[in-house]
Amino acid sequence: MKKKPDYYNDLDNVYLKIWSLLKHGLEDRNAPFHIPVFICGQNNTFDGRIVVLRGIDKEKNKIWFHTDVRSNKIKILKENPKSTFIFYDKSEKIQLRISTLSKVNFQNSFTSNSWKNTSHMSRQCYLGEEAPGKISSIPSSGLTEKIDNSKYTLEESEIGYKNFCVVENFISSFEWLYLAAKGHRRAKFEVQASGKIKSFWKIP
Repeated sequence: MKKKPDYYNDLDNVYLKIWSLLKHGLEDRNAPFHIPVFICGQNNTFDGRIVVLRGIDKEKNKIWFHTDVRSNKIKILKENPKSTFIFYDKSEKIQLRISTLSKVNFQNSFTSNSWKNTSHMSRQCYLGEEAPGKISSIPSSGLTEKIDNSKYTLEESEIGYKNFCVVENFISSFEWLYLAAKGHRRAKFEVQASGKIKSFWKIP
């Protein structure tokens, strides 16, 4: 019989496991937690998309990703900063939902430092002349042929900084679900104003 994991009946170990998976997702581009679904919306319209996890901070309970400041989700977040991430690791049989308040960082020290650490290849995403989501009369990547073929220098890529932003997401709660044949487990962790974590079990 397969041994139950050490977090199966232990809330403290569940919390440690959450941050372990996030850390692995940040460091390994092939890890399931590297590309969560990010959901935001306003009024009666909500939308989700895949983002790339670009940073985590356990002490400050926040995670962040990069995006184009011209994208529709930025307009939405400026109206309604409430957002949700969904992570799922099939091999671990763990689903994680993180509720957050999002802050858009644009042309400040946070974005400047992040941009400096953004690879030559990744900067391609910010070199389009038109905004993401704009209607096009033809199939298009939105990039010129030169940029599409990665024939641009690091210096030439600097122009993309004007379209680059970092969405910083301050965590209000984690909702964790472990799927097990011998009994699922579900738990919630709420971040208090003091920064302390309130944790409790829930029925799966």
